[in-house]
Amino acid sequence: MSTRPYLLAETNWKAVRATDYHAAVLPWGATEAHNYHLPYGTDCFQCDHIAAAAAEEAWERGAHVLVLPTVPFGVNTGHHGIKGTVNMRPSTQAAVLRDVADSLVAQGVDRLVVLNGHGGNNFKALLRELQADVPALFVSLVNWFQIGDHRDYFTQQGDHAGEMETSVMLHIAPDLVRPLDEAGEGAARSFRIEALRTDWAWAERHWPAATDDTGSGNPKPATADKGAAYLDEVTTKIADYFVDLAAADLDDLYA
Repeated sequence: MSTRPYLLAETNWKAVRATDYHAAVLPWGATEAHNYHLPYGTDCFQCDHIAAAAAEEAWERGAHVLVLPTVPFGVNTGHHGIKGTVNMRPSTQAAVLRDVADSLVAQGVDRLVVLNGHGGNNFKALLRELQADVPALFVSLVNWFQIGDHRDYFTQQGDHAGEMETSVMLHIAPDLVRPLDEAGEGAARSFRIEALRTDWAWAERHWPAATDDTGSGNPKPATADKGAAYLDEVTTKIADYFVDLAAADLDDLYA
């Protein structure tokens, strides 16, 4: 098997020492239940695939981004009590980010992209603090699942183990997807309080109470072709960002 030089986990010191990297990418997933048909590592598998595909395209266009190993644990406080879920506190995420940032700066890397694959990971506040504390590193965030208009690809909307995620997994890891006739309906319940059903009031959902199967969104119409079409848009846009970031003058970012 040939190594992919843009994936740190696959490459070696000889190659890394000889390469001038333009940016580092830190994929960040989660370990949590995804209805009855998707694996606990769904968010990580998706991050792995998207980061590698986008980095490969960026390398072909001359942008040498280095993809770090995916962090497998995310913020899952709302999934407390669901067997197998592993929660990482935001404060722990902040500590991990700081250690990664310090390592990169010591090696001369001045750009970091956090590629987020889990809706419970809310990185904006963490990156604001990190940017202030480590000014030598330009930090940015990509939530890949927010790219594009899902209505262009999927008929059923949802935010966890629904048609979109199931389609993506059918495309990238079909052997890990159980038959869709085994999947739950993903019929999540809403808050009874009206304000919490809007976009101006917020409280964390307690998943054992809000769902019967841990899903939010009907996965039954999912297909591998839908997943491939959506990921084509996602990876192309992320690769474009990698290329633009690699070429950017960090002292002249504003027009």
